[in-house]
Amino acid sequence: NVGWCTSRSSKMVSVRTSILEDLDAYPRTSRWSRATPSTAKSLEGVPLAAEEAENPAKDVPRGIIIAMATLVVTGALVLFLATGAGGALAMSTSGNPLVEALGNSVWAVVVNYIGLAGLIASFFSIMYAYSRQTFALSRAGYLPTSLSVTNSRKAPVLAIIVPGIIGFLLSLTGQGGVLLNMAVFGAAVSYVLIMISHIVLRVKQPGLNRPYKTPGGIVTTSIALVIAAASVVATFLVDVLAAGLTFAAFAAMMAYFGLYRRHHLVANSPDEEFAALMSAEEDVA
Repeated sequence: NVGWCTSRSSKMVSVRTSILEDLDAYPRTSRWSRATPSTAKSLEGVPLAAEEAENPAKDVPRGIIIAMATLVVTGALVLFLATGAGGALAMSTSGNPLVEALGNSVWAVVVNYIGLAGLIASFFSIMYAYSRQTFALSRAGYLPTSLSVTNSRKAPVLAIIVPGIIGFLLSLTGQGGVLLNMAVFGAAVSYVLIMISHIVLRVKQPGLNRPYKTPGGIVTTSIALVIAAASVVATFLVDVLAAGLTFAAFAAMMAYFGLYRRHHLVANSPDEEFAALMSAEEDVA
């Protein structure tokens, strides 16, 4: 019995040591850097469809919630199924874990084609998102107003073409990882600003009509703010070059606005009219 217990104990120690070695070998920063872009970049395009939605107060939150639920479910499935099939150590260094876990089976080919279709859909959704944002900023005067000029079919042609050309030229650098981390840094900063804006609005305009209210109010927004701020810091830990380049681009755009564009805003744009109404309400109060 003593010998059996000693042997069993030695095996348990060996297994435990093996597990710890696997965990130490697992690149944690790589794991999070892969997970962050896929979740963040898939959700932020939904609010840009607010003007096209039939009932934005209900449709936009519903779309965001459905997208978040879909990401949570599919992400959890890939995390557990791919790791279970291919092993944690092998999947930790994989750029395509689900396909590699399936091996050379027919299902691997099917998943590859599904992923390709998803990439094509993402391409068009990204075009919609960046053109919508560029158009809105240009319409208010924050960017050159020529970017919001529409053609006979009411499409902002330059808002679609110009950012696309910039993105294409950046893709020729071959620094896909750096570009992706730059996008993550920009998204994280925007989340910080969104949370701060929400808190300020709830404090300054508590009686504002809100068809959709954030569950938990300022409490949940504050928690999200802390997470978003941590994400900004984490981006510097993952890729200092990408974070630094994006920060420099933000600084250049802020300088452009502070020194020139703020003196040339479009007074009758929807954005500026809303800002003027908010200012007038504060003066009356």
